[in-house]
Amino acid sequence: MRTLKHTLIHPGLLYMFLVVGETGVPGGNLRDIQACLVSSGDVGCGTFQCFNNNSCDIQGLHHICLTLLHNAGRYDSQGKSYVKDALRCMALGLRQRISCVNRRCSAVKDMIYSLQRECYSRHQLCLALRQHMDTMGSLVQFHLLFPPGPYVELVNFLLSCGDEARSWVGRKLQTQCSQHWGELCGSFSSTCPFGQLDHSLNSSNLSIPAPIVPGPSYHTTEAPELEGRSIPNLVENETESTFTKLNVTSS
Repeated sequence: MRTLKHTLIHPGLLYMFLVVGETGVPGGNLRDIQACLVSSGDVGCGTFQCFNNNSCDIQGLHHICLTLLHNAGRYDSQGKSYVKDALRCMALGLRQRISCVNRRCSAVKDMIYSLQRECYSRHQLCLALRQHMDTMGSLVQFHLLFPPGPYVELVNFLLSCGDEARSWVGRKLQTQCSQHWGELCGSFSSTCPFGQLDHSLNSSNLSIPAPIVPGPSYHTTEAPELEGRSIPNLVENETESTFTKLNVTSS
């Protein structure tokens, strides 16, 4: 019988067990993120850039920040304050909490999603965006919802900003979906055509769009290409949902 001392373990496997762990962040990668966060300031988007090209595939924080700041000039003084306060809340929270989570990617992601919900709501970002939903156009993109991440959490938040915002998000995503999947996306609106969406929002037979919950990653070489992706549960029971009820289940 072979004993453990005679069993060879591949160096790569040993590294995965000792350094990375199961679906974890490599120690060096996490230390790089922490060092970057410490040196970043409260103003601007430098903090969010620390998460670019990370091993957990957390994409979108920097793009979201840049888009909000770029369009802040279109908001009134109160709206600008909401945007800046929400981003500052995120930056401070990331620096304070990154050292308190373990190296598992799921833990890091949950911390980020929780911060998004907390900061966006606490600083009333809806009030800044509600009258300027078009400024969110580059962020509400169908292909950015896969793999689920910060973009999904942002769209989730926008769906809570009232009927007009929810309708705008739904129409935009349906149009983009049709460009990728053609007739398949038409079936999402068969229960409630978007031409009648606003009228039907008050109907007891129509479900209010459910939040999009960040879930497992689905890797691909190019984000816009959906071929080969495993898309979870986009089609619900037709008696329960419309296209805007885009439900991505979490792991």
